[in-house]
Amino acid sequence: MPKVSPTEEISTGRSGRVRRVTSSMSEINVVPLVDVMLVLLIIFMVTAPMLQRGVDVNLPVARRAEAIAEERVFLTVPLTYRKDRAVRLGTERIVIDVLAERVRQMMDGRDDRKVFLRGDGGILLQELLEVMDRLKEAGIEQVGIVAKLPEER
Repeated sequence: MPKVSPTEEISTGRSGRVRRVTSSMSEINVVPLVDVMLVLLIIFMVTAPMLQRGVDVNLPVARRAEAIAEERVFLTVPLTYRKDRAVRLGTERIVIDVLAERVRQMMDGRDDRKVFLRGDGGILLQELLEVMDRLKEAGIEQVGIVAKLPEER
């Protein structure tokens, strides 16, 4: 509890009023601050997962697909590729015209020159071949096509 000194009465003279002097509390009440911080923490914990949104890609299904065990470079060709001519290299959105240069920069200093291509099920083969041509232009030696395992339908 904060310490409060007793009030002192001092008369001023002419007006006949009494002036009371009290000392102010010098301690900060931390309880409301903690309450506000906990409410903000809960709000951010609830809203943060809602803000994360990726690209929706409907991968084709293959019966003999194998799981990838190592860390690889993924190139995603979404269904919106037809409109905006943009792909995703990892999480970075890249226009197809600069894809070769960006992949060349990313592969600089790597031993394995492998890229895994994830294409939406609605993408035409011609569009995938355009992307693969850009990858070959960048010096990629092997291009793997990613599919879902049959039990992941």
